Amino acid sequence: MTMKHIPRVWLQLGLAVLLFGLTWPVMKLGLVAGTPVWLAAGRAMLSAVTAFVLLAALGRLAWPHRGDWPVILSVGALQLCAFFAFANLGMQSVPAGRAGVLAYTAMLWMVPLSLLVGEKVSSRGLAGVALGMAGIVILADPWHFDWSNQAIIVGHLYLLAAGFTWALAMLHTRRHKWQTAPLDVLPWQMSVATVLLCILAPIAEPRGHLDFDEWQLWVALIYIGVCAGPTATWAAVSVARALPPVTAALGMLGVPLLGIVSSVVIVGEPITLPLALGTALVIAGIATVIVDRR
Repeated sequence: MTMKHIPRVWLQLGLAVLLFGLTWPVMKLGLVAGTPVWLAAGRAMLSAVTAFVLLAALGRLAWPHRGDWPVILSVGALQLCAFFAFANLGMQSVPAGRAGVLAYTAMLWMVPLSLLVGEKVSSRGLAGVALGMAGIVILADPWHFDWSNQAIIVGHLYLLAAGFTWALAMLHTRRHKWQTAPLDVLPWQMSVATVLLCILAPIAEPRGHLDFDEWQLWVALIYIGVCAGPTATWAAVSVARALPPVTAALGMLGVPLLGIVSSVVIVGEPITLPLALGTALVIAGIATVIVDRR
């Protein structure tokens, strides 16, 4: 089968998985030349500018419907601002591949959040959460964990917090009745994240910095802010609209897997038994929840 015979939606799914999966080791490189929250602010700013240019080129740039602003604000604050900051803070002390898996646990958090808002969850959904949580414990490898190293402990908590804030935004998005196409609100969501991160960065990291003389910073910002962020988001939105929700969500599970593989290649992260087994359980748990929450 040639490339032209492959349905476009599957190519878009592959593109989204590839670009998002490579994000984790590339951001790890960026942290060599910048502090976490300042780097998150730079990423959001470039993504916002690129998204505005992309929407303008497509002739789709317009002011969002008034009814969509609550979810624009929540996604900008939680899924983008908080997620970017927490993920970067966690990756300071946690390997990139493991960080990608831990931060991708948003779907697991959706189950207790769904219970809190009065939605029914089956025993299969609860079993998926149990599988995922077991995977998280194995990933952390408590038997060989350096409990005296506070940075590593806090790093893991930051990454789980990233997944939790993403889940909060997902819950709001799922219950929202859109008036504007999700892709068309992307530059506005990125703008909200940019403003919040530019306010937060000097407060959280008064001595923070971005070393523009270092090539790693330019690689990270250009790849994620200009290429991966807006392009992968466009591809993911297109896939979500073209495929059944379960199929699209299961397909995106390739992101944390590729994150591990690319981390091995790009930053030399070793593949250990806890990493492999923990990742397998987390992926299995997320897949179970996705199928249950269809």
